[in-house]
Amino acid sequence: MSNNVLVAYATKNGSTAEIAEAVAAVLRKDGLTAEALPARSVTDVGPYDAVVVGGGLYAGRWHKDARRFVRRQRRALTERPVWFFSSGPLDASASERDIPPVPGARRAMDKLRVTEHVTFGGRLEEGAEGRIARMIVQSGKGGDFRDFAAIESWAAGVAKALGDQRVQ
Repeated sequence: MSNNVLVAYATKNGSTAEIAEAVAAVLRKDGLTAEALPARSVTDVGPYDAVVVGGGLYAGRWHKDARRFVRRQRRALTERPVWFFSSGPLDASASERDIPPVPGARRAMDKLRVTEHVTFGGRLEEGAEGRIARMIVQSGKGGDFRDFAAIESWAAGVAKALGDQRVQ
């Protein structure tokens, strides 16, 4: 029975946090108890029946806080349903095709038997932290490439899968 869901996220500039909040909102709308929390602040997943982990992509790597969270909570995560999402491509590619998980996320998925992974577009706008991020924005390659309709549709699929488990 999966009713209480954690959406743990790792973000640098807030884009992944906003995606996590949207996922949690859909789960709540579909009758689940869900909260979105920064992955680095979660010390125990015991109270949760299921977990969604989201990490921003930086230079082809999943955010270090997402990787650390999965490592710290590995044993508990193997005992409950888990979904992963990544956010980051600064173009329309995530809306046009399935983008596989980066190697760090893939390794964690294999160890945890993650139910599903999806990659969403990212956002990088004026005021972004980090020298490289600022260079990307200044070069005109930043923007907001998140597709909230796709995010909400994916989250509804997670809610449905958890609802189906509650029925069994």
